[in-house]
Amino acid sequence: MASEGPVLIQWIVDTRSLWPEATKTAQLEDVAPQYLALLTPEERTGVLKYYFVRDAKMSLASQLLKHYVVSKTQGIPWASTKLTRDSHKKPIYLSQSGEQPVYFNVSHQAGIVALAAVTDYPAGFGPVDVGVDVVCVNERADRDHKMIQTQGWGTFVDMHADVFGRSEAADLKDVSLAGQPRHIIDANLRKFYALWCLREAYVKMTGEALLAEWLNDLEFKSLRAPVPALNEVQTAGDAQDTIIREHEVLFKGKKVDDANICLRSLGKDYMTCTAVRTPKAKDDALRWDFGPFETIDISIILEHAETMGSLQGSGL
Repeated sequence: MASEGPVLIQWIVDTRSLWPEATKTAQLEDVAPQYLALLTPEERTGVLKYYFVRDAKMSLASQLLKHYVVSKTQGIPWASTKLTRDSHKKPIYLSQSGEQPVYFNVSHQAGIVALAAVTDYPAGFGPVDVGVDVVCVNERADRDHKMIQTQGWGTFVDMHADVFGRSEAADLKDVSLAGQPRHIIDANLRKFYALWCLREAYVKMTGEALLAEWLNDLEFKSLRAPVPALNEVQTAGDAQDTIIREHEVLFKGKKVDDANICLRSLGKDYMTCTAVRTPKAKDDALRWDFGPFETIDISIILEHAETMGSLQGSGL
């Protein structure tokens, strides 16, 4: 049956409670062998190279999500989900005909792995540019507060000014935090990380990274952060002040009007951002209403992979 239009997918895997018996990365080979077996040898090596097991778990979940979205949306065997990279080194999947039938991007921080993808887009109307980011506002709370207390809020912001827009650092610094209570500092840190999340998703949407030469030409104006959400599972019933869909974005001083960007809270400590654009028909992406991320149990991915056929022994 023909598709009625493009489908936006937003998935999250929470790795924080996975395989608690693994205190070292190498132990994942003993406690999660069936998951590692779903990856190519190169991907397994990449996962197991991480020094900290928490980073290895996020890398493993990230790789699994990429294969899962290809296999599930295209209805193809797991062994056929071989990934390659585009000119920006961004992971992609190409069909046998050379088409890119699903566009995806992944992000991970502090145990949370997020994937955003677009599929079922009419042939010939691509590419679809997709970027996603997840941030944890308190992962480095002690370090952040210590730096702010000892060196000042302005110095803290300036340390990251090279990846911000021309007016953004000044906007962040337009407040005095000297002697302020912790909750006031936390509110400004939340705004800082909201900006980081927005910029990361946008830049990843373009296919480039935070080393792009034009970073200072991109500006998010009138910045605000979504208020913390009550739960770490996003739902359609989340309070509207936990979701920000409208953004004033400038590039080289001109309004950006072709990107659909949704920033939303994930519990009290995390935020997600999805950014999508359709260059050949910009209004398509602008019409999409981004809903909540769906939390995926990693065992569902394993069950799907085993049903569809794994990579083990395939030589891929």
